[in-house]
Amino acid sequence: MKRLRLLFMGTPAFALPSLERLFRSEHLLAAVVTQPDRPRGRKREPQPPPVKRWARERGILVLQPAALQGESFLQEVRQLAPDLIVLVAYGRILPAALLELPPLGAINLHPSLLPEYRGAAPIERAVIDGVSRTGVTVIELAAELDAGGIILQERQPVHLADTAGELAGRLAAAGAHLLEKAVALIASGEARRIPQEHARATYAPPLRREEEQLCWSAGALTLYNRIRGLNPRPGAYTTCRGSRLKIWRTAPPVAPGESAAGIVLPAGAAPGFLLTAAHGRIFAAAGDGAFLELLELQPAGKQRLSAAEFYHGYCASGELKLGE
Repeated sequence: MKRLRLLFMGTPAFALPSLERLFRSEHLLAAVVTQPDRPRGRKREPQPPPVKRWARERGILVLQPAALQGESFLQEVRQLAPDLIVLVAYGRILPAALLELPPLGAINLHPSLLPEYRGAAPIERAVIDGVSRTGVTVIELAAELDAGGIILQERQPVHLADTAGELAGRLAAAGAHLLEKAVALIASGEARRIPQEHARATYAPPLRREEEQLCWSAGALTLYNRIRGLNPRPGAYTTCRGSRLKIWRTAPPVAPGESAAGIVLPAGAAPGFLLTAAHGRIFAAAGDGAFLELLELQPAGKQRLSAAEFYHGYCASGELKLGE
């Protein structure tokens, strides 16, 4: 098997397991390309992305081009002479001029079972949609977004309690293993590219700001999946007494008439109605009459609170209704 010179392109923590595996493989990491530092935190000071911190700690060359089409960046890549570009959650579309530089082209690790969930938010959308399975796919990069030939693919379950963050952690680990296998196949000349069935393609566009607000007239399962899909970023929110209230975790829906926490959940409760029970447990009514038990909440400007903490600080003073 030929030892390849790799140019790795990635930005968030999701890319780190893949980067670590390739770093420990027999191949050479010629450089790492990541996005520029961004202002973060209350002070809005520039912070390096996770991939940059990882690479700097290991003495690997880091490139942070403001534009991928610039001749200066393309010249740097020519001088590095990579055999293959490996892309994992870089965050930008690569121009044709860059894809044409390596003799073995470029590959991408995508966290879905392509052609399902092409686009920027495949993990979040899968959880929001309430699917029971997703996966990871290594493809050859093509001009059309996430449409290249499939080199390897692996299914992964989506558990009912998974948040997007928890699912991302498992997919990052599974994807790193799959990516290492794909690079080995390419190095040995044994990699196959299976065309995608484009007619089956579905899309996962970036999350919109308006999707963060919960509408309690929706069904309980829809609300439950949205809360999971927006955790850890950006978080789902509602309003309570005119202030924003983030809902980070709930238990799965409970039907009206069922007994929970020592009480029978009433039928016909208004959407957003809060019912409190023993030991500070809180249930919110959804539009289909079912209830969600709220487990972790965050009032505006405050830290995250357990249901019991929220109950003693906010509910004890009178009846509350969400969405108002």
